[in-house]
Amino acid sequence: MVQRSFLFVPGDRAERIAKARAAGADAVVVDLEDAVAPGNKLAARAAVAGALDAANPIVLRINGADTEWFDDDARLAAHPGVAAVMLPKAGAIDAVAALRAASGKAVLALVETAAGLANLPALAAAGVARLAFGSIDFQLDLDITDDDLALLPFRMQLVLASRVANLPPPVDGVTTALDDAACIDADARRARSLGFGGKLCIHPKQVAIVNAAFSPSAADLDWARRVVDAAAGAGGAAVAVDGKMVDAPVLARARRILAAG
Repeated sequence: MVQRSFLFVPGDRAERIAKARAAGADAVVVDLEDAVAPGNKLAARAAVAGALDAANPIVLRINGADTEWFDDDARLAAHPGVAAVMLPKAGAIDAVAALRAASGKAVLALVETAAGLANLPALAAAGVARLAFGSIDFQLDLDITDDDLALLPFRMQLVLASRVANLPPPVDGVTTALDDAACIDADARRARSLGFGGKLCIHPKQVAIVNAAFSPSAADLDWARRVVDAAAGAGGAAVAVDGKMVDAPVLARARRILAAG
């Protein structure tokens, strides 16, 4: 199953990893970058190293390739308790290659700058496992204040680049609201409608909402079963479900929904 929810845990609060796992996130992302102040980087890395568990591997967001912490972070990512490594400010192809060589792990490329977006096709083809949108940092880089329509063309570029490179659907950025379930749900469903396959989360409260938004509903599954059954019973003849023609793309979508359910 494609991972839907990625829940961040600050690297200097390694004791929260177990709680994050219990929240039901598909992946726990232990963050050594933005969540950790420069003066705490070394202590945070040591704490994370001591908390890693090969039986319950996490995703490790390391510091960027242009920082003094990159090399040591990349070496930590080789630990069997790390399932994949998230590269912030992704864009340079050589950084992806260096990270893969040092860690031996799948790389999730976090696109959060204009330079990263401009290099998106090459980045998607550089051997990354998946693309993710760092929407908040991207807004800062381009001085964009709207987090909805203004970001639409950039979000769609990640979806297109992922498809062209045969990557899983990309992961959308965080929603900063913690207690507004309607806002979290709307953001997640918008991302799903655009072709994203998951979303970054910053609080356990967001996880169940995100998982539901990226999973087929009972109504979706019922429709998909009826489409597949109708097509099977038609023996290749034209068939309609709910007054709508079932052609090859409709049947393929129904099968995709059932596979995801």
